[in-house]
Amino acid sequence: MGKCPSCGTWNSLVETLVGGEARSGKREAGSGTAKLQKLSEIKEIGSSRISTGMEEFDRVLGGGIVAGSVTLLAGEPGIGKSTLLLQAAANIAQEVSQVARVPQVPRAKDSRDTRDTSNSRGTSVVYVSGEESPSQIKIRAQRLGIKSENLLFLNETDADSIIDTIQNQKRDPASTLVVVDSIQTLTTEDLTGTAGSVGQVRECTNRLLNMAKSQDIPLFLVGHVTKEGSIAGPMVLSHMVDTVLFFEGERFASLRMLRSMKNRFGPTDEVGVFEMIEKGLNEIDNPSEIFLGERTKEVSGSVITCLMEGTRPLLVEIQALASQTQLPIPRRVGQGIDNNRLQLLVAVLSRRIGLPTGGFDLFVNVAGGIKISEPGADLAICLALASAIMDKPLSQKLCAIGEIGLLGEIRRVGGLEKRIKESKRLGFTKVVSANDSSSLRETVRELLK
Repeated sequence: MGKCPSCGTWNSLVETLVGGEARSGKREAGSGTAKLQKLSEIKEIGSSRISTGMEEFDRVLGGGIVAGSVTLLAGEPGIGKSTLLLQAAANIAQEVSQVARVPQVPRAKDSRDTRDTSNSRGTSVVYVSGEESPSQIKIRAQRLGIKSENLLFLNETDADSIIDTIQNQKRDPASTLVVVDSIQTLTTEDLTGTAGSVGQVRECTNRLLNMAKSQDIPLFLVGHVTKEGSIAGPMVLSHMVDTVLFFEGERFASLRMLRSMKNRFGPTDEVGVFEMIEKGLNEIDNPSEIFLGERTKEVSGSVITCLMEGTRPLLVEIQALASQTQLPIPRRVGQGIDNNRLQLLVAVLSRRIGLPTGGFDLFVNVAGGIKISEPGADLAICLALASAIMDKPLSQKLCAIGEIGLLGEIRRVGGLEKRIKESKRLGFTKVVSANDSSSLRETVRELLK
């Protein structure tokens, strides 16, 4: 049925499995009762985590992978999701194989050594590919220099077959990690919908999740995103998993950023920075050097600001350009910042500062392809616009940090002391913030005399 008989919308019916027989009449007393537990009786989850071998990846996960956790990694096609997970899987498999080769020394029965040697039993990492053939994955693995023998590949799209294969492994425990690339390619014969449909994605995810939770196997699911930037498939998919990660960046730029949108085992404000090179993804320990490495000197419209990405201060360059307009309504274009926020800041400059913004097309860009979502860059954007309009360059040693209100005041932002310390560490001797001035008008007049 293409049209819903209740609401009248088209293509809104979703095929769903109904478990068990239909219930009729009253239930028998005591049938199907659940067991109540006290808080003290609940088994505590171990604090040990599995390292991915990539510090930036571990930072976003909250210190590593938790046993039995289910993580959804989403991103645009071609951004590097498969490369990231293949490198992490290879690192874990390599670490497992090294531990497995360590000779175990026999100990007395009363030994109190509590070291965890479970990985020494010969565990493995399973990489399930539903999009690429094994030969295609081998080409990527050779390019990345991966040669681990404990990294197993499975080319399958049937969810039930994947679960049976993993559970039937004659290993104890069966697997250290399972990666499914991607969840939109899996199907189950119990549903007639095509791969990627709402019903298939939801049911396959639920079955894989039950397998991971029952056997304490960490599971990574690769998900696609729509043209609007949201995860393809039902929204319930984000609620089912423990962690939701977004891998983003410009397709034609080398910089990649890994963000956490949901994490039941760690923070959601951390970010991992990578660079895509010929041999895979390379971790960036100091991203500020990447963003400031190609800065042009003595040019108007350039200001440095310091952002807070989780617990990490990050210095980026704000660039602005003012061009005489030929249109009745001047253009306001922002790249890397919210256009509505740009319109607001331009209005503050026009009304509170008195700058002639009406005769210029104004363009603002965040160098390096990073996207700004916090208000701590407002002061830098205003100073860059004022510098571009007045065509006066600012000091190369200046760093501006602060939020701008509608009254033209400079407001404090979180982690200000940490931002100032990082700015001065990288050589920016003059840091302008709410500690120095509370008025945008006074700051613009002082810096652009």
